[in-house]
Amino acid sequence: MKPDRNEKEIIVIRGGGDLATGVAQKFIRTGFNILILEVESPTAIRRSVALSEAIYDGYAKVEDIRCRKINDLSEAESCWNEGEAAILVDPGGMSINEVKPAAVIDAIIAKRNMGTTRCMADITIALGPGFYAGKDVHIVIETLRGHDLGRLIFDGYAAPDTGIPGELAGESVRRVIHAPQKGSIIHKKQIGNVVKQGEELFIIDNTEVCAPITGLLRGLIREGIRVDQGMKVADIDSRTDVDWNTISDKARCLGGAALEAFFLLKKRREQSVKDELSPHKFVPPQAAEWNNP
Repeated sequence: MKPDRNEKEIIVIRGGGDLATGVAQKFIRTGFNILILEVESPTAIRRSVALSEAIYDGYAKVEDIRCRKINDLSEAESCWNEGEAAILVDPGGMSINEVKPAAVIDAIIAKRNMGTTRCMADITIALGPGFYAGKDVHIVIETLRGHDLGRLIFDGYAAPDTGIPGELAGESVRRVIHAPQKGSIIHKKQIGNVVKQGEELFIIDNTEVCAPITGLLRGLIREGIRVDQGMKVADIDSRTDVDWNTISDKARCLGGAALEAFFLLKKRREQSVKDELSPHKFVPPQAAEWNNP
């Protein structure tokens, strides 16, 4: 018999893209209730592994993680009782005060702060550039591929956005495709297709966009979305044997880092409260003299 009320701690994740989904998986698996806050029309590229797709379809499943769209916070409890994440259209985070979460994690990956502050929760964590650890949030997590990926930053910023995609199997800039013009997307290929260099991928209005390299089409923005010129719209992985239906190594790394950051901050807060409640230790005069000659 299910309890009338789910007493697990609530974690709010701002953003529901592929990296945010990696974060959500770690917290759901370790026993938390997840509330994802998204925009009205998410523009995730790696849609097969992004819980934000539930905004359009009402429901999404990535590996063992299920997510259901809610229209009001009162519906979240039923999701949590079923072991699902709840996702709500709330780009401004207006619901956070009502939810009173144990933590707020900004995983929008906008490369700038979209309004997350330390006052939103006792524990605040942000992924990537645009946040000052110790001021904007308590901890920032490095998202740049390389030796420091997943590093916890306690004071200062993550590495600035270089504008250059991380290298995968020798490909960097060419593997990411940006919209050559403003318009609506019409698909000619689907996520999971192996495409050849020069093969048509999609059309933006009357403009054909072709594959710059041969590989697996692992990311493609939702059909019908209106995009701006220069917007990221597709991603090709030259490793054709990659499982495009599973969470990436980067997303898993960042999810683990976020979980580490949460428990570290929680332990520090609990210790701080314990220290405040402890009676002051009596220092004998003689000992005090020894310490202050």
